[in-house]
Amino acid sequence: MATHRFGALGSPTRIPTVLTAGFRFFFLSAGIFSVFAMLAWTVWLGVHAAGGTFISTPMAMAPHLWHAHEMVFGYTAAVIAGFFVTAVPNWTGTKEAGSLFVIASGTVWLAGRFAIWFSNSIDPVIVAAVDLAFVPVLSTAVLGRLARKSQARNMVFLALLTALLTGNLMMHLEWIGWTDDTAQAGVRMGIFTSTAMIAIIGGRVVPAFTRNALLRVGYQGSLPVSRVWLDRAGILLVLLTALAFLPFVPEVLRGGLCLAAGLVTLLRLAGWQGWAARREPILWILHAAYLLLGSGYLVYGVTLLTGEYSETAALHLLAAGAIGSMTLAMMTRASLGHAGLPLKVSRPIVLAYVLLIAAALVRSFGLSALGYFETMLLSGSLWIMAFALYVGVYFPILTTPRIRK
Repeated sequence: MATHRFGALGSPTRIPTVLTAGFRFFFLSAGIFSVFAMLAWTVWLGVHAAGGTFISTPMAMAPHLWHAHEMVFGYTAAVIAGFFVTAVPNWTGTKEAGSLFVIASGTVWLAGRFAIWFSNSIDPVIVAAVDLAFVPVLSTAVLGRLARKSQARNMVFLALLTALLTGNLMMHLEWIGWTDDTAQAGVRMGIFTSTAMIAIIGGRVVPAFTRNALLRVGYQGSLPVSRVWLDRAGILLVLLTALAFLPFVPEVLRGGLCLAAGLVTLLRLAGWQGWAARREPILWILHAAYLLLGSGYLVYGVTLLTGEYSETAALHLLAAGAIGSMTLAMMTRASLGHAGLPLKVSRPIVLAYVLLIAAALVRSFGLSALGYFETMLLSGSLWIMAFALYVGVYFPILTTPRIRK
């Protein structure tokens, strides 16, 4: 593994390249952890599908809650960290967080994963303290830089990080025994907070990246259009949907907000000329992720209001579909850009995009054609293959120094 030299008082040390930038450590760790977490979940499902059972598990919570928690507050939180630690310095013109912060925050994130996995043998209060520490640590890097520059519109992300922390806290409060029924609401708050971040960030980068790419090739048709009133309505609605999973909010209001958020999200997407980007996988995956986002809000809203569909299946169109595809899209694109490589993804990554979308669609709609275990195992296997391809292709990119042009 490549290393960098850093000196302190004349004594050089060697730091692995993967620890020199937030996107390197967190994007690689997120991919590896995603494979592990989904593999553990599918193994558990596979054993039960075969008629077996586990005498005990290392985690204290039910396996399905462990799965939900770790995909949101483990995997997704790592991608969010990699993005913010890299993007906020670019937004503010400040210095990027150094190796010391990457090592410290990465250690906190890893400690949380171990604490949750071995929670059956650790006091739940300690588990909570270790796992909940990550977002506050991450926020110190974000807040410090935003506070130094006039970044009013980006302060919303601090509020969303607080909401993410709140969702995680709601889960731990039930596991400790201090509340009776907050874990399910907590994971949903985490999912909808993450989708709100995707809606806001994606609303900025998807039309901008598409416009730049179309101009670069001399495209003669209409360019992406963003309407200020529609963008503001979309941001407001996705923020409200995240808050709607606080315990006191009635379900009918949640459903109405999700329905409105889905409609506005799809209206925003309609102006971004996604069809013109169809020949560029690194672009169309962004449009596909945003399509899954808007569709997920719509399907989930209709489900809450009518009860005609599985709430969990509808939720996975957002969780596995929108979050999964957008995080993979951003990791593959940002890693190339910051590593000094051309913004062209390889064929294995294109296959990973397709596999991931298929995994989300199977999980969300497969129950009508397949049995429960068949749906879960097929979807999980597709997800594992997608992220295994990502890790295989991007491991050397994220662990070797930037190419200087």
